[in-house]
Amino acid sequence: MFLWKKKPFQLLQIIALFLLAMCSKESEKVVEFEPLGFKPINAFTQNAQLGRGVNLGNALEAPKEGDWGVVLRDRYFNLIKNAGFNTVRIPIRWSAHALEGMPFTIDNLFFYRVDWAVEQALKNGLNAIINMHHYDGIMSDPNAHKKRFLALWKQIAEHYKNYSANLVFEILNEPHDNLKSSLWNELAAETIDTIRLSNPERNLIVGPADWNGIGALPGLKLPAEDEHLIVTVHYYNPFHFTHQGAGWVDGSDKWLGTTWRGTQSERKAVNTDLDQAASWAAANNRPILLGEFGAYSKADIVSRALWTDFVARQCEVRKMSWAYWEFCAGFGVYDATRNQWNEEILQALIPKGN
Repeated sequence: MFLWKKKPFQLLQIIALFLLAMCSKESEKVVEFEPLGFKPINAFTQNAQLGRGVNLGNALEAPKEGDWGVVLRDRYFNLIKNAGFNTVRIPIRWSAHALEGMPFTIDNLFFYRVDWAVEQALKNGLNAIINMHHYDGIMSDPNAHKKRFLALWKQIAEHYKNYSANLVFEILNEPHDNLKSSLWNELAAETIDTIRLSNPERNLIVGPADWNGIGALPGLKLPAEDEHLIVTVHYYNPFHFTHQGAGWVDGSDKWLGTTWRGTQSERKAVNTDLDQAASWAAANNRPILLGEFGAYSKADIVSRALWTDFVARQCEVRKMSWAYWEFCAGFGVYDATRNQWNEEILQALIPKGN
């Protein structure tokens, strides 16, 4: 029957029912993917779930997204999942998107962009790691920036407190410069306490000073009572091989042509380093994530693939999760220009049938 033949009250009822039906359909769409609902996960269990990851580098940790040639696309997350990865690590330069003075408010539009990235990861069945990346001020003058650093983390933690436990916070990428071990240990403990006010059981990732180097692990002191911590280290040895021709490293052009062929001595050097990390982890009862490793594209592809495969497999032998640096820039496992995987690197990371 035509609507205009109904009485006004009946017409209003029909319209109300129609709107309710539309709302129900929208609700169903939301239920299809729900990033909220936190249930704690044991740190060792979560580290195993992190498994094989990749860094979405050069995007949200650039001064502005796109400045370094990478803009995140929704299809990337599906590609990453279908390739066999378990996790995306999302480096983020929060400090470039917040007030310099009190109350250090983070820009809402930037929060929305990070929300989108996190939700794309979770929607595609990936774990998401968000960190504090390229906060240069906290490295050069820790005391001057401490209050702002803690305020940023307070906002981030409160904003994501109800998100799934598959979202993990990493409190700072590669502490270095004037943020020495003793000072970093103090700041890390205060940051953990700040986050724990709103996220008492979310797993957090913390690494040692000196650029998250394995050799700095003995200097890392963590709150003994906090069982929801995963320790991260980064690995780029031998540096003359992994960073040959890197424009941001002085003198790196002299290293061009350096190869890595997996000789006995080359493998032994890698194993010695990873054994050091594994021994520290066992002694301190902490799971380990190799949060970054990769060889720059100026190295020959055979060497890059051999090194990448060896490091990844040796991490897995030691029950260390890993995240390759990075997705689609200078170290990239994916070529965003050609819209295809760099197969040699992909197969080194995720061997076929494995």
